[in-house]
Amino acid sequence: MKTIAALQTTVTAASLDFEPSAAELAAIEAEMPLIRAEVELLDAQIMTIDRPANEVDERRIRRAGRKVLAARRVLANAASQVPGVGA
Repeated sequence: MKTIAALQTTVTAASLDFEPSAAELAAIEAEMPLIRAEVELLDAQIMTIDRPANEVDERRIRRAGRKVLAARRVLANAASQVPGVGA
């Protein structure tokens, strides 16, 4: 009988016990307005899943969509200001 052995080391909770770096935390913080805007848009869309959207729902979705676009624009403009980042 042939034995079967793992080719890679096992992944345990102890091997994943590390903190994010300062750069990773700064990147998350910079993206938080976009994340919040996307969550707001998702919430507005979820409210209309089981019923037809009324006028207030449609306005809420449009407003949330505009917030997402504005947050993406700010994030893209900030990335273009950093040398070596962006296109």
